[in-house]
Amino acid sequence: MKPPVWISEIPAKTPAAGPLNGLTFAIKDNIDYAGVPTTAGCPAFAHTPKTTAPVVSQLEAAGARAVGKTNLDQFATGLVGVRSPYGACSSVFNAEYISGGSSSGSAVAVASNQVDFSLGTDTAGSGRVPAAFNNIYGLKPTKGLLSTVGVVPACTSLDCVSIFTRDVLTARRVFQCVVPRTETPAWAHGRFRFGVPRAGDLQFFGDDGAAALFAESINRLEAAGGERVEFDYTPFRDTAQLLYAGPWVAERYVAVGGFLEGHPNDVHPIVRDIVLGGRNYTAADTFRAMYKLEELHTETLKTWSAIDVMLLPTTGTIYKIAEIEADPVKRNSNLGYYTNFVNLLNLAALAIPAGFRPNGLPFGVSLIGPANSDWALLDLAARLEEVRLTVVGAHLTGQPLNRQLAERGARLLKTCKTAKEYRLYALANTTPPKPGLVREPGFDGPGIEVEVWAIPTQNLGGFLAQIPPPLGLGTVTLDDGTTSIGFLCEPAGVDGAKEITSLGGWRNYLANK
Repeated sequence: MKPPVWISEIPAKTPAAGPLNGLTFAIKDNIDYAGVPTTAGCPAFAHTPKTTAPVVSQLEAAGARAVGKTNLDQFATGLVGVRSPYGACSSVFNAEYISGGSSSGSAVAVASNQVDFSLGTDTAGSGRVPAAFNNIYGLKPTKGLLSTVGVVPACTSLDCVSIFTRDVLTARRVFQCVVPRTETPAWAHGRFRFGVPRAGDLQFFGDDGAAALFAESINRLEAAGGERVEFDYTPFRDTAQLLYAGPWVAERYVAVGGFLEGHPNDVHPIVRDIVLGGRNYTAADTFRAMYKLEELHTETLKTWSAIDVMLLPTTGTIYKIAEIEADPVKRNSNLGYYTNFVNLLNLAALAIPAGFRPNGLPFGVSLIGPANSDWALLDLAARLEEVRLTVVGAHLTGQPLNRQLAERGARLLKTCKTAKEYRLYALANTTPPKPGLVREPGFDGPGIEVEVWAIPTQNLGGFLAQIPPPLGLGTVTLDDGTTSIGFLCEPAGVDGAKEITSLGGWRNYLANK
């Protein structure tokens, strides 16, 4: 449990018996755990609470085990994950790129398989942006469904506790332990109307890969039974601008401004400037903004009369850590283009993975619905959920069994290599010809060329049924350190096979036969 992901460890104790038994979770370090300091990302602010936040206690009572507290943008102010004296978290897919924030450590702890799920907080998108940058799920519930007692406030009227998981099933298991399951509307299981901003309202900040993946996401929802409805994003965009260009910044000052004034040198300068800027707003400014928000809210209701759910990019782009340091305010603001309005309008949101850019960085989209549509969003996401599947031979693009992937709605994410500890064999007496991939710990090979596909979870079982022995599906480690389900061969299956590891892949073998 090392920084920058972790700030402190929670002493182990015997888990309660319950539906989450066997699961571990992390807690963003602006959420209280009795006897463990709460820092909110600022050592000078640290205090040791005597009681545990109720939402954490609920999860422990359900059998989950809290293991530690995670790093964050200081005082939950930022969408970047670099505003912390404990260090800057980065995306698990590339150390040069930001993890997203403010719930940076909570997202990375899940994405790197250190815990089964985690708690973050979300005021402006902090429970969704880090999910997008680490290829995981981020549930931002309707305001008030999860208790914020024991949470260091950012904006008390907007704050939500969020949940990060690697899959929808775990998100539903965790959520049901704090918010009982309710009946969901017919659109969550059948035909549905999904809103997409008009082309002129979409912003990708020069990220063509993100734009292409969003277009693919639209196609996925249509294939799942959705009817695309274009809408005017203007009132949502104008609402988003109120969050930091309006008196809600003063609410951040109410929360921690007194501490910042007394400890100006102990606070990250960007955070300090944002929060202390809240002193500049008057009561009159607040009322004007409240009236404006009501006008915008009324305007947005027209959209909800025409759609069931909204589909947005979670962010339009992703930045390198160095890019954020060069322009911290503007680029942070860009990341909130699709997220800042959600809590102001009291909507529910679920960030879901949506593929990888050509450079290997993940992209995410968000399903957004009216208040209390949380379970409907989770049910819809379950219909859309995909798993990553690594193929090495006859299922590669252009090979004879690739049609089995196409028939099940799979899509190619990227071509890459395995980690070095794999050997490849041309198996004997197989039709069509197939290779066998075998892991040998300690082996220092060239890495084997593979393709990583995304296949709908509901179609994976039928695919598995068509795999003949000695092949099967297991966990394959890729050259970037991530893992996915993939084809592996039983060691006994390579008897009589020809080793072709040195050729680096099945295509090279076929070309050199």
